[in-house]
Amino acid sequence: MAEHRQLQRAALLDAARVLLAEGGREALTFSALAARAGLARSSVYEYFRSRAAVVEELCAVDLPLWAAEIEAGMAACDSARDRLEAYVRGQLHLAADPRHVAVAAISELELDDAARERIRAAHAGLITLVVDALRELGHENPRLAAVLLQGVVESASRQAERATADEAAAIADAAVALALDGLAGSA
Repeated sequence: MAEHRQLQRAALLDAARVLLAEGGREALTFSALAARAGLARSSVYEYFRSRAAVVEELCAVDLPLWAAEIEAGMAACDSARDRLEAYVRGQLHLAADPRHVAVAAISELELDDAARERIRAAHAGLITLVVDALRELGHENPRLAAVLLQGVVESASRQAERATADEAAAIADAAVALALDGLAGSA
C-alpha cells in the first residue's frame, strides 16, 4: 500500500512538471493534474491540500536534484575560475527551465511563509557549493562573496526570464564576467 501511494504521488508530481512546462502556473489545476495522472480529481486531495502544497513538494524533490547537477558541472572543472563559471551558468540554465519559472511564479503567490523559508533554505544550500572556489580564488570572506554572487545569479535569472535566447546568452555571459572579474573586469 505504501509503495502504491509513493508511485501515485510521484505520478502526480510528474504530471505537475509537465503541466507547468507546457502551460505555466495557470495550467496547474487539480482537475488537470488528475486528468494528466489518470486519477479522479478527489484522489489528488488525498496527496496534496493545495497547489501550493504541490509546488512545495516539487521544490523539495527537484531542488536537491538541481543542486546535484550544478555540483556535478563544477566537479568536472579543473580550476576555481572554471568551477565558478560552471556554478553561474548551471544555475542560469536551470532557472530557464519552464518548470522552474512556473514553480517560482506560483511560489511567489501562493506559499505560506514557512514554505517559502524552506525553499529559501534549499536555495541557500547552493551557496555552499561555491565557497571553496571563492576561497581558492583568494576572497577574504568567501561566504559573503558567495551570498553576493547568488544575488547576481538571481538577478540575471530574473533578467533572462523574458529575454530572447540571444539576450539570455548575453545576460549569462555578463553574469559570468561579473562573477569572474568584477565590474572592472569586462571594461
